[in-house]
Amino acid sequence: MELRPYRDTWPADDPHANFKAEVAGYTSADPLPTLQNLSHGTGIPVECLIRYVLVKYAASGADALLAMRPVVLRQMEEHVATAEQAGDDAARLRAYQALKAMIAWLALGEA
Repeated sequence: MELRPYRDTWPADDPHANFKAEVAGYTSADPLPTLQNLSHGTGIPVECLIRYVLVKYAASGADALLAMRPVVLRQMEEHVATAEQAGDDAARLRAYQALKAMIAWLALGEA
């Protein structure tokens, strides 16, 4: 498997634009020198360390959600406050759609 940097473009209204930008930013660095040094220091093969990092990240969905909670909660509260300030059904529907999209995105990490 080739682990390459993520390079792409996407429209401004892409619902995953923030995540894509984060992936592009993080994958610009080469993790192998760090993993090779860790391998050299611990005696654990690089391939095993790569698997460890991937599994630990993938399995940490609940931990990641807890760590993100203040940011996500603030964003959700902003959607609701904006809708309530507008005071009409159209604004509440937009808030509902935004909250629904946020919840769906958070749920992607649970699988």
